[in-house]
Amino acid sequence: MGLKLSVVIPVYNEKTTLLSLLEKVLASPYDKELLVVDDYSTDGTREILQKYSQPDVRIFYHEVNKGKGAAIRTAIRHATADVVLIQDADLEYDPGEYPKLIEPIELDLADVVYGSRFLGGPHRVLFYWHYLGNQFLTTVSNMMTNLNLSDMETCYKAFRREIIQEIPLRSNRFGFEPEVTAKIARRGVRVYETPISYHGRTYAEGKKIGWKDGLVALWTILRYAIAD
Repeated sequence: MGLKLSVVIPVYNEKTTLLSLLEKVLASPYDKELLVVDDYSTDGTREILQKYSQPDVRIFYHEVNKGKGAAIRTAIRHATADVVLIQDADLEYDPGEYPKLIEPIELDLADVVYGSRFLGGPHRVLFYWHYLGNQFLTTVSNMMTNLNLSDMETCYKAFRREIIQEIPLRSNRFGFEPEVTAKIARRGVRVYETPISYHGRTYAEGKKIGWKDGLVALWTILRYAIAD
């Protein structure tokens, strides 16, 4: 493949899935660097990473828990490849689908690509109210940005590196998604969506996002509709 990837992997308490996820990312058909940021895990994840060593895998450690957005910012600062792609460590998103995300950028059709869970890909059936909340947040975000996204809250986002590194990001937790969406919309870059599969988890399986994060996301949408 022509483009090199910086795969950003924020990690917090993912000891059951982390090694499988890293194996799948390393098997993807791209020249790549992995930027793993442990956000002060307490379940043994940190110890797993301290023993882990692979070429092109760089690991960073937060000394306090700061949140997913803060972990993503840490990794983005160290990215050196053509494209920055965000990957959760929980196996809800399939690294085998990177070509879907990268193709519009390779063809010079897009500067940013969102992988949408709601455009027809297979997905595990879970949590109607989460789905409804996601659609509400995406709709409000679209109203503020004038984008017609179907899945603003998706983890799978790919950016040309020079674009994402130029954007000043501030959200520490799950507010990263609406913040980065507002700021790329303001910059007028070319945004594409592509369908992806989604293998969601239950809370018993480790899902972390909750209703309070939804309220923070709504506040973030309104905040960055006004200011950069």
